[in-house]
Amino acid sequence: MNILFLGSGTSTGVPVIGCDCRVCCEARRPGSRQARLRSSVLVQTSQTTLLVDSGPDLRQQALRYGLTAIDAVVYTHQHLDHVAGFDELRAFCWHRDSPLPMYAGPQTLAQLRQMYAWAFAPSNTWKGYVHPDAHDHGGKPFVVGDVEVCPVPVVHGRVETFGYVFRSGGRSFGYVPDIKELPESSVPLLQGLDALAMDALGTVPHFTHLTVEENIALMHRLQPGLGLVTHTGHRADYEDLAAGRFPGWPSFLRPAYDGLSVEL
Repeated sequence: MNILFLGSGTSTGVPVIGCDCRVCCEARRPGSRQARLRSSVLVQTSQTTLLVDSGPDLRQQALRYGLTAIDAVVYTHQHLDHVAGFDELRAFCWHRDSPLPMYAGPQTLAQLRQMYAWAFAPSNTWKGYVHPDAHDHGGKPFVVGDVEVCPVPVVHGRVETFGYVFRSGGRSFGYVPDIKELPESSVPLLQGLDALAMDALGTVPHFTHLTVEENIALMHRLQPGLGLVTHTGHRADYEDLAAGRFPGWPSFLRPAYDGLSVEL
């Protein structure tokens, strides 16, 4: 199983429009790992390709990393930085004879149906448009190809939000890009994974996201083989993260970055 980070940034991306802080200035340099598109990952095996979220940078991400085909889309929640690239999914429907499977919780599916009513309408019969095959997973595990997917309920503001654990070939990867609190009932689902990528917005406390310090504390509790910090904003300096310049930083923790590929 291979994980490709299409984007590792928060809702504003990095650099932030109109910001001239040091991180944003460095992010404008070609090739800088401070630059972060909106968060999304690709989970791939030899048989299956899953896209997690269709954010507003999907077109740019697909062109940058040569993404031409997917088997399904898995949604974490309904916030715009995770769904606003929905129309770009047309490119993955042009060569399909069947609708594109999409998996999400009930609130996210309801929001997608409202935002993109044309796609879900029975009158949408035009070849090449987005044709969703919508699945409400209801928080229950499901299977796509040779990948088992387990939804993990988390607390992120006022919207229903899921992280996911992907399993294939005896390997496991957890992806939780948006989280402020981990319910006790969800803790066992994320413990002891081969790899776990989790939200860490920055160093300033936020009411819907983990700080770097809070991420570190959770990582110590969950003990993955490899921990990855993602969904970071311009108050998170990549160089500080890469050097582990935070109290209690565990040896297994690394910062994710756009284009990072992790093979499990």
